[in-house]
Amino acid sequence: MYASCLIEYPIKTLDKTFTYIIPDYLIEKLKIGMKVLVPFGNRLVHGIVLKIFDTYSDSYELKEIVRIEDEFLILNQELLDLGKFLKETTLCNLITSYQVMLPSALKIKNQKRSFNKYIKYVTLNKDNENILKYLKTHKGKKREILERLLEEEKVLKSQFDSTCIRELESLNLVKITLEKVYRLNREKKNVEEKILTKEQAEVYKRIVNKLDTNDVFLIFGVTGSGKTLIYINLIKKVISLEKTALLLVPEISLTEQIVNIFYDYFGNDVAILHSGLSNSEKYDEYVKILRGEVKIVIGTRSAVFAPLENIGIIIIDEEHSDTYKQETSPRYHALDVAKKRSQTHNCPLVLGSATPSLESMARALKGVYTLLVLKKRVNNGVLPTNIIVDMKEELKKRNFIISEELDKSIREKLNKKEQIILLLNRRGYSTVITCSNCGFTYKCPFCEISLTYHKSSNTLRCHYCGYTKIKDDICPKCGEAGLNYLGFGTEKLENIIKEKYPLASVIRMDSDTTSKKGAHEKIISSFKRHEYDILIGTQMISKGLDFPNCTLVGIINADTTLNIPDFRSGERTFALLHQASGRAGRSTQKGKVIIQTFNPDNKTIINVSLNNYLKFYQEEMQIRKILKYPPYYYLVNIKVCSKDYNNASINALKVYNYLKANLNKSCIILGPSTALNFKLKNIYHFNITIKYRLEENIKQVIKELDNIFALEKEVFLKIDFNPLQL
Repeated sequence: MYASCLIEYPIKTLDKTFTYIIPDYLIEKLKIGMKVLVPFGNRLVHGIVLKIFDTYSDSYELKEIVRIEDEFLILNQELLDLGKFLKETTLCNLITSYQVMLPSALKIKNQKRSFNKYIKYVTLNKDNENILKYLKTHKGKKREILERLLEEEKVLKSQFDSTCIRELESLNLVKITLEKVYRLNREKKNVEEKILTKEQAEVYKRIVNKLDTNDVFLIFGVTGSGKTLIYINLIKKVISLEKTALLLVPEISLTEQIVNIFYDYFGNDVAILHSGLSNSEKYDEYVKILRGEVKIVIGTRSAVFAPLENIGIIIIDEEHSDTYKQETSPRYHALDVAKKRSQTHNCPLVLGSATPSLESMARALKGVYTLLVLKKRVNNGVLPTNIIVDMKEELKKRNFIISEELDKSIREKLNKKEQIILLLNRRGYSTVITCSNCGFTYKCPFCEISLTYHKSSNTLRCHYCGYTKIKDDICPKCGEAGLNYLGFGTEKLENIIKEKYPLASVIRMDSDTTSKKGAHEKIISSFKRHEYDILIGTQMISKGLDFPNCTLVGIINADTTLNIPDFRSGERTFALLHQASGRAGRSTQKGKVIIQTFNPDNKTIINVSLNNYLKFYQEEMQIRKILKYPPYYYLVNIKVCSKDYNNASINALKVYNYLKANLNKSCIILGPSTALNFKLKNIYHFNITIKYRLEENIKQVIKELDNIFALEKEVFLKIDFNPLQL
């Protein structure tokens, strides 16, 4: 018998299957979807079996499969088909699409290593008739062990003296048994059942009545309207029908809080998948899912590939978030994969957000999705009062970072023992360091981007490639001590706040302070317990978190995302600021939000202050229509990349000419132009963007273009359908 195997190399020219002989001893064991070790050239490589067949007619000499690498790991037929769907829709290699589905501990190319964890127990060897005889003739510790084992069926090996156990084992009187355990286990709690409000009950009813369809629902609910409680009740219903549920959240920080809520309700019926877990924990959680030992999977983007069977509902919380789109190959959006899986399982897909993406809201208003609205906060809570502060006026008063209004409000809340969140969507201490003497600016040698200064480690870092260097006290170009620190991030803001409010306890949450395992949960839990008065953070603190005693949110620089040259900058800014403002006044206390901006007349900022998403949506849609951007037009972004500037430039023009000659005349081709981040990791990027309304031949033309460049060694393409960033 023979097997077609896909090998681990993600190279376009090797994006095909290779045939191997199945050795006799593997014929009964080998299954489609298994990970195997095969010879390829003069090396042994990993691969995955895609087909098994009886006859082979070609004259090529075939090699044998060496071994099955993991008999337990089998990609089921749905995931195998889903990999082909990814390949077709993103133009990635097939092996790349399968790699992204698996946790790092199980990736196709990884060497075999056991991540199983076992507990050792001691039991009596009941087949040995000499146990009673031994008890009659011996005294001491070994006899005590046997007597205890006669009373208890098994005892932890760690409770006994190792030497005694070895001696009893050598006499064949006891046995050591291993029991597999999982690293993440939580018991279900007796949670007080919360009754759905009238609004929530209506949304729940509308979805429950469609559990046997693949309809898409958009829950458009104000912050604090209780979407999580609706999710819990929907999942309870699905489980009662003996089906499973998949819940996606955008951030690891959100995962921690929502997982704790679901653990309380469902206990060990929950598995979690996100990048904050160790490889061993990811392996455990994946094994639970594969074995059908859990009913619910909660996770970030890649959890959409969880190997659940018989899915009854898929939920994407904060569906507007950019983190659901993968920026490296395969450049998929979790929403597209979720739609495909909901069609396969004939189950509903539920999207939830206080600030839906324009594409989702447009589909909902057209009736493609079912729109469900939650207008009220739970417990009749009111939305916070939003105040816009013009920082141009504050600069005249020498208030560079904290405005008069924000300072007054912080002091007021501290006196009342209430909590404060300060949002600044930029980490680090200073964003630019220049020399006042010669004009030198620290830049990344690989990316040509300004390095950010991190004071706590006295390092300059590139937030794109990770390059790091120790900061000098003098200018490396002219040797003068004339370094100026321009701009500021969360680290500098933390120092300023601690100096300004010395009696307040302050904690910072950004990617620098949450790099260690468990740091997200630790910070969130400690702030919720009011161990800290002020929480400073980047966008990771803006979504989903619920702190009942937080009554003030200060947005330090609302223009950070607004000034980025991207057609989605207004949408991103509205979502970030509106979600951040939603952290204030979520309990019975009234909340206040202070928005500091240099653009107080900007329509996006004004609509945030009015809590008016629909007005923002209407105004933004008018702009999108005029400029021919989504949802009125589809986009494809092609980046032409090379280590050589001239090579990248020349080939970008070739790509443009090819597209111009082969695409429908109705397509709009923009470029080639230098990308926003032109040089990254020593690679130059040129941008070409295609706008189109009807698909027609566009996928085929781009696929042919991709195949042409697959043979190029000095230049390559990055193709992104429906990009979130250009």
